Amino acid sequence: MTKATARELSVQTKLVHEGTTRSGFGETSEALYLTQGFVYETAEAAEARFKGDDPGFVYSRYGNPTVEMFEKRMCALEGAEDARAMASGMAAVTAALVCQVSAGDHVVAARALFGSCRWVVDTLLPRLGVASTLVDGTRMEEWQAAVQPNTKVFFLESPTNPTLEVIDIAAVARLADASGARLVVDNVFATPLLQKPLELGAHIVVYSATKHIDGQGRCLGGVVLSSKEWIDEHLHDYFRHTGPSLSPFNAWTLLKGLETLPLRVRQQTETAGRIAELLASKSIVKRVIYPGRPDHPQADIVAKQMSGGSTLICFELDTDKKRAFAFENALQIIQISNNLGDAKSLVTHPATTTHKNLSDEARAELGISDSTLRLSIGLEDGDDLLTDVEEALAAIG
Repeated sequence: MTKATARELSVQTKLVHEGTTRSGFGETSEALYLTQGFVYETAEAAEARFKGDDPGFVYSRYGNPTVEMFEKRMCALEGAEDARAMASGMAAVTAALVCQVSAGDHVVAARALFGSCRWVVDTLLPRLGVASTLVDGTRMEEWQAAVQPNTKVFFLESPTNPTLEVIDIAAVARLADASGARLVVDNVFATPLLQKPLELGAHIVVYSATKHIDGQGRCLGGVVLSSKEWIDEHLHDYFRHTGPSLSPFNAWTLLKGLETLPLRVRQQTETAGRIAELLASKSIVKRVIYPGRPDHPQADIVAKQMSGGSTLICFELDTDKKRAFAFENALQIIQISNNLGDAKSLVTHPATTTHKNLSDEARAELGISDSTLRLSIGLEDGDDLLTDVEEALAAIG
């Protein structure tokens, strides 16, 4: 904040002001520092900066004023001590996992993961000599059975992509603590507003800031949040030397996105709940999975750890791939895209997009069929979206 205050401010206020650093011009909006390097008054000053004796920036690959503002604002939102902003969500996930394991270590992950996250766990990590085990994240007995003496990391998404399973973060975190491991949670589907993994016991939280945090289809970004001790001990050197850094321009764009995040997520979640109800009422819809509904498979956990539903809906049509495609093609407002958390409503067919690289058996195990669709609800008028979905269903019905 620009001025000290004794009051504890709300998240919505922090998302407008927290972390702001103004130049001598006193600008209203956050300054955009498009620079790679920084200059020093003397050679002695440069030496002190590089030694860490003099605080300040050295090189924008691992420290930049605009990027730091974004990191501080994310810490205020998440309740984290420290953060590192990354070039994309996958850069954040990969960094959070790889920076803390070595050859001979073991990782346990929920099998319901975004396709690229799953590739990192069961393809990339084994290439580095790190064994991995995939489990049904909703079954604590599988987490327990998978633990080995060399288990260093647990990893999960909740809600999951695309079937919106909700995993008991607190229970997995307790097991991680008892096993001497750290829990990494990808919280992108819940957003930092609807679920707080660190408060539930998780050790590290990752986001694709490309999604709700930008939320307007403009740029890529990611962020890893944790304790200062963990970031200093594990992430800092990996980040500094491998270079997955966020550009200052993208950081500035994401700062602008954070200012409106509560307003957008509130409306998107409200509309998503209405559309989930509509879908559940249609005979051509075989099942609807939405964390705000009482028939969600983990409704008790949702009530315990989430403060709202989601901006995402997963549903399965009682038909085949051809008619699922016909439904997508019949939509007039909702656009076909594999992105999510956008101001524009989007639909995707996971079996042929986000999860196409999984085997048929792996997709079936996750509950992804040829008629499964994922809706990301945007900021259009709710009645217009309801009409769009209803007319598209009628077109194939």
